[in-house]
Amino acid sequence: MNNSRRGLFITGTDTDVGKTWVSAGLMLALKAQGKSVLGMKPIAAGAVQEAGRLRNKDALRLQAQGTHPVDYAQLNPYVFAPAMAPHLAAEQSGERITIERIERHYVELAKQADYIVVEGAGGWLVPINERQTMADMAAHLQLEVIIVVGLRLGCINHTLLTAEAVRTRGLRLAGWVANTLDVRMSRLPQNILAIQQRLDAPLLGVIPHLPAFSPEQIAEQLDVQPILRAPSLCF
Repeated sequence: MNNSRRGLFITGTDTDVGKTWVSAGLMLALKAQGKSVLGMKPIAAGAVQEAGRLRNKDALRLQAQGTHPVDYAQLNPYVFAPAMAPHLAAEQSGERITIERIERHYVELAKQADYIVVEGAGGWLVPINERQTMADMAAHLQLEVIIVVGLRLGCINHTLLTAEAVRTRGLRLAGWVANTLDVRMSRLPQNILAIQQRLDAPLLGVIPHLPAFSPEQIAEQLDVQPILRAPSLCF
C-alpha cells in the first residue's frame, strides 16, 4: 500500500490517557498550518443510539474537527454499544473486526485530505480479533505513530515500552505528547525530562490538566513543525 505520510496513528500508554482530546487538538493545529485534515476512529466500543444508529462520542469529536464533512460510517466503520475491549465488544455483537475493512475506509479518507489522524482504541497491543492487535492495524496501514503519554506514576516505563514496541514493527515514531492526568503527580517536570532523555522522538507538547474538552487549548500547546518537516514516507 502506498502512503505518502498522510496517516498519523494516535496510540496511548494506556486507556483513558486523552487520545481523543490530543487527536482533536492535533487536527486543529494542522489545520492552522493550512493542511486539510480528517479524523478516523476505526474501532469504537462504547456507543449510544442516535436517530436509530450507534454513535460514539470520541468519533463524533473527530468528525467535527475535519476540514470538510464526511459520513460517520466512513470514519468509524466499527462501532459497538458495550464499552469493553474491541474484540470482546465485536464478539458480543456478533461481528468480527478485520483490518481489510478498516483499510478500505482509510484509503477513501486518505484521498480527501493531506493528513488522516487515526485514533486507536486503548493501548498499542489491544486485541481487535482473535489474533490481531491495534499494532497490526497501524503496521498494515503504514502509519506514523504519536504516543499520548498519560502523566501519572509509571508513565516512564509505559512510554518506553510502547515506543520500543512501535519501532519493533518498523514504524516511524513521529513524536509524543505529555498529557497531565494527575496534577498531584510528584516531580512531574522531572518525569517528562526523563522520558525526553531516553526517547529519540520529538516532544510535541505538554498538555495541562483541563477540566473540559477544548481542542483549541490543546492545539495551542502543540508544535506540529516536526511532523510537517519530516520527509515523506513512500512504501
